[in-house]
Amino acid sequence: MDAAREIVLCVLCYILMCNEGLAMKPMKLKLPANVSVPAVIVFGDSIVDTGNNNNNMKTFARCNFLPYGRDFEGGLPTGRFSNGKVPADLLVEAFGIKELLPPYMDGSLEPNDLLTGVNLAAGGVGYDPLTSKIAAVESLSDQLEQFKGYIEKLKGIVGEKRTNFIISNSMIFVVIGSNDISNTYFLIGARKMQFDLPSYIDFILNHASEFFKELYRLGARRIAVLGVPAIGCVPSQRTIGGGVGRDCDENQNQAAELFNSKLSAEMNHLRHTLPNSKFTYMDVYNPLQDIIKNPNKYGFEVVDKGCCGTGLLEVTKLCNQYHQTCTDSSKYVFWDSYHPTERAYMIVVQHLLTKYASSFF
Repeated sequence: MDAAREIVLCVLCYILMCNEGLAMKPMKLKLPANVSVPAVIVFGDSIVDTGNNNNNMKTFARCNFLPYGRDFEGGLPTGRFSNGKVPADLLVEAFGIKELLPPYMDGSLEPNDLLTGVNLAAGGVGYDPLTSKIAAVESLSDQLEQFKGYIEKLKGIVGEKRTNFIISNSMIFVVIGSNDISNTYFLIGARKMQFDLPSYIDFILNHASEFFKELYRLGARRIAVLGVPAIGCVPSQRTIGGGVGRDCDENQNQAAELFNSKLSAEMNHLRHTLPNSKFTYMDVYNPLQDIIKNPNKYGFEVVDKGCCGTGLLEVTKLCNQYHQTCTDSSKYVFWDSYHPTERAYMIVVQHLLTKYASSFF
């Protein structure tokens, strides 16, 4: 049995046991005997950040305070933009490496933490360098420099040969783009005088492509890139751009779809032009939209409001210990007005691994 078929069969068995997401458990991938994934490394924004902004007092994109982390181990806030685990954790757990993916900026990391992967993501970042400046966070270029530093640390622990093996066989996940579209282009309008929407999409796609190529030059080969979700349907964007009825903001959704179509094409191009690369585009737009449009199918009751406060606008510092939260977050797709709950993340990650795991190797 080839590697791809074995992975697919393992995933299908898992789905049969999960009953459409109503009784979710963390997913576990069984890798073929000839496949090794020594580490998971994540680049991205607040969807996957596990605490890299905790000590950045200049940014609004910080959440190391209650009620964030309410349903996390011990009920403690860690800098994860949700009630519990985020996709970075669920992905590294699915590969059977460790339960949580630590933030690279955590000064207490031990050598073994580094050997099995780290999280370089920071809330507020975008492919567009201006997006990170607006959010007062370290840019994607900074994440790349941190990755170079990470590689040097690995060399100091296990030597150059083993480091090259780790980097080339690790799973690299990239989750970026929502802030460029929702914040920099639509909400703030910081690029509208310079670009029409199609031109801006091409602009951020060019930055994205150069970033992916640099990851490849540094030795990464298994690079999975998530597209942008239907950001016009997150609660805050409904409130801001959805009119009196708080409908989905279709302008933002159409922008996301345009970017995703071009990102997918670029991933396919890189996969076929860079030797031994396994670039994979992962569509997150449609699975999240299916949850939003068919909540009962997944056991959800509330899709247009977050669990925190009124659920209409509260996010980061506006969602704090002075706001009440819903009693049962498992009934909500969104934790705050922008970020999904752990349970929603689990369903989406399950879908992504079911569909794309066989293309990683």
